[in-house]
Amino acid sequence: MKFKVVSSGAVEQMSAAGVSFAALVKSNARAKAAAAALRIRGDGIIIAADTVVVDGKNIFGKPRNMADARRMLKKLSGRPQWIYSGVAVYDKGKGRMRVSFEKTRIYMDALTDKEIKGYFSYVSPLDKAGSFDIQGRGAFFIRRIEGCFYNVVGLPLRALYHMLKAAGVKLFMLVLALSALCGCSHEFNVATGKQDAFYYSTEQEIKMGLSMRKQIEKEYKLVEDPLVQRRVADIGSRIAGVSDRKDIEYYFKVLDEDEINAVSLPGGYVYVFKGLLDTVADDGELAGVLAHEVGHIVARHSVKKMQAAMGYTLVRVLMIPVPQSGQVAAAADTAFTELFLGYGRDDELLADTLGARYAARAGYDPHSMITFLEKLEDHNRRRPSRPRSYYKTHPYVPDRIRVVKQELGEPIDYTDYINIEEVKDKL
Repeated sequence: MKFKVVSSGAVEQMSAAGVSFAALVKSNARAKAAAAALRIRGDGIIIAADTVVVDGKNIFGKPRNMADARRMLKKLSGRPQWIYSGVAVYDKGKGRMRVSFEKTRIYMDALTDKEIKGYFSYVSPLDKAGSFDIQGRGAFFIRRIEGCFYNVVGLPLRALYHMLKAAGVKLFMLVLALSALCGCSHEFNVATGKQDAFYYSTEQEIKMGLSMRKQIEKEYKLVEDPLVQRRVADIGSRIAGVSDRKDIEYYFKVLDEDEINAVSLPGGYVYVFKGLLDTVADDGELAGVLAHEVGHIVARHSVKKMQAAMGYTLVRVLMIPVPQSGQVAAAADTAFTELFLGYGRDDELLADTLGARYAARAGYDPHSMITFLEKLEDHNRRRPSRPRSYYKTHPYVPDRIRVVKQELGEPIDYTDYINIEEVKDKL
């Protein structure tokens, strides 16, 4: 089934005062469907859903941050709770809304702080109501369920099937089954606005990044000055907080290397070389660099690059759970080197566009990206780039300046056009 993911912009109600929990999730699903309909041109079937975890009279949605996730899961563990999901199917052409709900009782083991920390090292809880999953590692501590399994996942499939059938939507079950077996998922990429093919889930992406991070920090020395690390982490956190991807936790570190470079890994890891930190004039220029790398993470460029360049086997090795393995170390080093070689032109320009957008959202002057790029171009004229320099792995500086100007709504002059890579290739 071809589909698009649309952010509805609807405000989720988290209080059931005066209404039942079932009525709450149905109301939220209905509001999301109605709001999404206003953003869609033409007719079509809109599916919206809302899931909450209920413990007694307390309602738990998605956690605000990792600290909130830890508190939430600690409170929920060791006691039974209800999962409520509301589903709305809206036929925009006919103007007809169908709304239903499911509830499932789950029984969870009591978890220690160490177990919760270990679970979160593999699973990002920020996109999960109640901070846990059942289709992944969360199944290890869910003792029993009463009701629909897929309701706990977040979308009760049987209820949805009957609602779609009532709406006249034909489901070709053979096609759906083959799609489930192929191992490749097509996900909506918030950066490109398109459906992209990924062989690895977000959970697996985080695991890949963790394997690489452990190997990198074993081989490369981190800057020991805590103020330097704090500066980069604080600016990076502001950028990540306004980015379009909130399903992972971001990490920002400074490597004690003189090269002018920065690199992003799968799963939210960003490393800046000390040489680049010494080159930026102020926090605005540093924010532009970090926002560019966050743009790569949002668009999942590193995952796509490894899928294309290194194939299935190497990426699977990166998900081996024993980080001391020599096989994992070799794979992590190969993957890190591959990412250092840079991305394709389109990926770099998209990261620049997103970088300017995120820097502005975070309260930094996005024009600082232009001043930094001009500085890099001048640096390259005076001194040839070394193997791991930012200029070498991020080519076509005039082209990059052009897309930043376009994102900022600034006029493009003659020098911006004459330096575009595609134009020069044709000449």
